[in-house]
Amino acid sequence: MAQRPGETLPRLPDDAFRRVLCVVAHPDDVEYGASAAVAVWTSRGVDVSYLLLTRGEAGMDGTEPEDAARLRHGEQLAAGREVGVTDIEILAHPDGMLVYSLDLRRDIARAIRRTRPDAVVVTAWDVEFVAGLNQADHRVAGLAALDAVRDAGNRWVFRELLDEGLEPWSPRWVLSSGDTRPTHGVDVTGEPVQAAVRSLEAHGAYLASIEGHPPARVLVEGVTGMQGRLLGTANGVVFRVWDLQARPPLGEGDEG
Repeated sequence: MAQRPGETLPRLPDDAFRRVLCVVAHPDDVEYGASAAVAVWTSRGVDVSYLLLTRGEAGMDGTEPEDAARLRHGEQLAAGREVGVTDIEILAHPDGMLVYSLDLRRDIARAIRRTRPDAVVVTAWDVEFVAGLNQADHRVAGLAALDAVRDAGNRWVFRELLDEGLEPWSPRWVLSSGDTRPTHGVDVTGEPVQAAVRSLEAHGAYLASIEGHPPARVLVEGVTGMQGRLLGTANGVVFRVWDLQARPPLGEGDEG
């Protein structure tokens, strides 16, 4: 859906879903994009879970990988609590070298079947996204998560998940964070923005390791302020949204 000049994006309905799974590559990825929306959802009673595909061990140049992984694990748990999320699963795929594979899709499909979400939030998989050139792990995570959404609903794909007692599950919604062509948004004005600031601040050691990184408040308020203008609100988080239960559009003159 192309946004015309002067138009604002529609907001996601308050009752669109009751369970959400956010799939990202690293600790802190949710905090850079969607955490203010997560704060809105959890305040309404929506169950939100996080699946991190790596431990972020390669993200701190001056810290040994195993030490960085332990540190970032703790920071991610603290960040989740700030926006009402305690169900956080962190896998051990290699940070900085994430590879699109059947194993990766299986791991994501397993989490989808376990949490049974109505909506899955993924990162943009395009080479270019809202912040410029997209990082390799983010692209792999987004595309693998997108494919795993369908894998999770097909009992004949990854049959070993049935042996684990995980029945097929098909989420209705896919929300892409960071996409350059957003279709919907969430008004996060007020406390959700402050919760998102605190959630990013929880990654204190990681942020301190990045020379010249702006303060968390400046970054979160700036990004949500820009996205809020697309919604006609003070602060917002926008997504490209797909409804997988919607009928595919038919060409003019087509029937049934």
